Amino acid sequence: MEPGHPQSISIPDDRPSPLIALAGPTAVGKSALAFRLAEHFDRAGAGAEIVSVDSAQLYRGMDIGTAKPDAATRARVPHHLLDLLDPAESYSAARFAEDAAAAVAAIRSRGRVPILVGGTMLYFRALLHGLSPLPCADPVLRARLDTEAAARGWPALHARLAAADPVTAARLHPHDAQRIQRALEILELAGRPPSVLRTAAPPAARLGARLAFALPANDRAALHRRIAERFQRMLVAGLLDEVKRLRARGDLHLGLPALRAVGYRQLWLHLDGACDLDTAVARALAATRQYAKRQLTWLRAEPGFVALPDAEPEALRVVLRAWSAADSQLRA
Repeated sequence: MEPGHPQSISIPDDRPSPLIALAGPTAVGKSALAFRLAEHFDRAGAGAEIVSVDSAQLYRGMDIGTAKPDAATRARVPHHLLDLLDPAESYSAARFAEDAAAAVAAIRSRGRVPILVGGTMLYFRALLHGLSPLPCADPVLRARLDTEAAARGWPALHARLAAADPVTAARLHPHDAQRIQRALEILELAGRPPSVLRTAAPPAARLGARLAFALPANDRAALHRRIAERFQRMLVAGLLDEVKRLRARGDLHLGLPALRAVGYRQLWLHLDGACDLDTAVARALAATRQYAKRQLTWLRAEPGFVALPDAEPEALRVVLRAWSAADSQLRA
């Protein structure tokens, strides 16, 4: 089943096709590879649909800065879990797992191949492996942590977390307020480190056959160049105006999960007068590089993902060969 030489694929209703999961750092080329895969399955007669595994593409009105597929791409290949929420709303990994599992089931019911693609590794973990029950949010405790952070700074709270749970702290940036706060909240309410609770996660809901692949970005300098080039294209496409429209609504603020997305936060602060545009762009690029580093760190520790070659044509061949072998086993 080589690219360019599609074979006819017939998927029995009672034996759904293996889903394909593609994970990797931002700007590594995940979406392009997923689209190429979907095109191949279309030529082969099976068809495919893409499920976004991206915590920012969920939000309406946040199109350019999240690298959301454009209308033409979405017309050629159906996409799911885009534009679900208003930026004022929140979302969770547990809810994602439910929504993504429903999307996978619907795609399979149409006899098509589900392709999950994105870089939000917590979402992949929630769907593929499940999440352990964690304590609910405690507004009083969160307010206390916010007050302490205002007085001492989030790096000080990160240091406290590192002393109690070095595994969790190691994958969090010292200024990642949202996740540091949640980790300390879990630690205090559950009396156990979040890393221990997550290690004991129950099995995920049955998803049937699945193949998980990672685009590893072995050439870090090349990845950084792609990050810079993509952000420049976003600016040319109107990212600053997109942020202006969100800011003009009046009901959004930087404390919301949606506005913590890299790029949006830095340009918002520029519009607030905190820095000039060049400084905002430099900070956005630095934040994106740090985000990519965290994604790679998480991905290396995530079980079940097979590393793909850097070159897209070879990566495409590896995925298709693995899918063909797995599908043949299902139908043997």
